[in-house]
Amino acid sequence: MIDCDTIEGLREQIILYDDELAYASLYKHCFPSLTRFAYSYIKSREIAEEIASDVLLKIWRLRKKLDTVSDFRLYLYVSTKNTALNELKKQKRLQHHSLEEPAIWMKADDCTPEQQLISAEFLKKIQTAIHRLPPRCRLIYKLIKEDGLKYREAAEVLDLSVKTIEAQMGIALKRLYRVFQNNMEEKSIKHTDK
Repeated sequence: MIDCDTIEGLREQIILYDDELAYASLYKHCFPSLTRFAYSYIKSREIAEEIASDVLLKIWRLRKKLDTVSDFRLYLYVSTKNTALNELKKQKRLQHHSLEEPAIWMKADDCTPEQQLISAEFLKKIQTAIHRLPPRCRLIYKLIKEDGLKYREAAEVLDLSVKTIEAQMGIALKRLYRVFQNNMEEKSIKHTDK
C-alpha cells in the first residue's frame, strides 16, 4: 500500500477535481494490498479481487463525500474488512466454504538492494515461517510489515487492542528471528567446513 500522504493527495485530487488519473493511480496502488487483506478473510482470490474492486469503485461513486473521512487509508481497510465479512455471511447462507489456506504474497518489486541479496533458499524459509504462523498472527504481521499499518491502525481494522497486536507481533518476530538465527548458524557451519 502506498503511504498516507500519497493516498491523501490522491483523495484530494479525486474529491476536488474528479481526477480520473488520480483515481486510476489510487486503484493501481491500493488494489493488491486490499486484495491480500480481503483474501485473509474470504480465502478465495477471485472473490477477494472482487471485494477490493468493489471497495475502490465505491470510492469513485462516493468521492464527493470522502472529505469527511479523517484517515483514508484506514477507511479503505475497514471498508474492505466489512465487505469481506458481508460476503462471508452471504456464503454462509449459501453453505459454500472454501478450504484454501491463506497465502502471504511477497512483492519482489518492493525489495531494497539489501533484500535482493537474500538467497532464494533463505527467502523460502522465511515465507514458510510466515505461512506457519497462526492465522491471526499471520494477518497482523502482514498488515504491519507488508502493508505498513501502524499498530493502532491494525488494532482498529481488526477490532483488537493495541496490546493484542503487540503480543501477536512479538510472537511473529520471535519465530522469524529463530529462522534467521538458524540460517546464520548454517552459513557459519558451511563456512568453517570449507
